[in-house]
Amino acid sequence: MGGTYTLLIRLAEPTDIEVGALGCHRFAAGWYGYTGSALGAGGFSRIDRHAQVATGERDTRHWHIDYLLGYPDATLVGDVRTEADVECTVARALPSGPVAGFGASDCDCESHLTYAPDRETLVRAVESAHEQAR
Repeated sequence: MGGTYTLLIRLAEPTDIEVGALGCHRFAAGWYGYTGSALGAGGFSRIDRHAQVATGERDTRHWHIDYLLGYPDATLVGDVRTEADVECTVARALPSGPVAGFGASDCDCESHLTYAPDRETLVRAVESAHEQAR
């Protein structure tokens, strides 16, 4: 079974990261939520792929999130999942992200990346967005 997920990512230090075609962007230290979909045959196994990029087991940078997860000071700490196709609904319910177009090249959302200065604020917002989308 698949659906929609939001990855919870901690960035320990502020940094500039090249994000593929989106160019170089400044990322503040803090917490990021990336909302994506896992609707194919593998379902939520896509999250395992993201974890492999985050731990360095996989080097391929295919999606925007790979550039953030592949940065050494970024840590994937968890995720929130909903077994429904509500990716854009969740992304739009979260505060606008620091990088316009991030993860949103195939839709009209402003961004699928959100930012919060602390874990509690991020988790509360992400859980609320997923709950509202159900």
